[in-house]
Amino acid sequence: MEVILLERIEKLGQMGDVVNVKSGFARNFLLPRNKAVLANEANKAHFESQRAQLEAQNLERKNEAEAVASKMDGLFVVMVRQAGDAGQLYGSVNARDIATGVSEAGYSVDRNQIVLDQPIKSVGLHTVSISLHPEVSVSVTANVARSDEEAEIQERTGEAIVSTDDEEPTMLEEALAEEEAEETEAVLEAADDGDDAADEAAEAPADEASDNGEEEKPAE
Repeated sequence: MEVILLERIEKLGQMGDVVNVKSGFARNFLLPRNKAVLANEANKAHFESQRAQLEAQNLERKNEAEAVASKMDGLFVVMVRQAGDAGQLYGSVNARDIATGVSEAGYSVDRNQIVLDQPIKSVGLHTVSISLHPEVSVSVTANVARSDEEAEIQERTGEAIVSTDDEEPTMLEEALAEEEAEETEAVLEAADDGDDAADEAAEAPADEASDNGEEEKPAE
């Protein structure tokens, strides 16, 4: 079936191209989503009369998409899911889940814009492409973790948190141990500062008495 593309379709053609596609693909995808029209004489004539306007509208939408893409660049979307120690999810994260997460972050997208070959089934950082326009895509990171705490550590370290079969500590254990050590050091420093202040307070009366010419009486 021959159709006229109304926008760029990856691996198929640019706006205005007349291409031959399978009937099912045209009827189930291209035509109902207004991405193409049948390539008959009437539609060809109508497209040519509207080409300049359509190209201008496409350029405007492309510029808007590029502006949004610049803001979304580097976005991390946290997905908290249940998973085993080895990182395997009890379920999966699909395109709808990611679209919801991106929308909650303040960007309006739907699941059809999420380019995901297969659902995500493990914890970690997963790069996902989002099609904002036929000519504009942006990559975001789906940060899949068991908790917000683990997600924060994964974003900081750039690696998934999973357990190992050997006796080496996991990344989570190392991170928590590091944080605990920092907290302990802060408590000790605060205690030292308190001791110094107490010593100074104890010495102050003796110094003041010495300054006033008073001498301590010997104990009877």
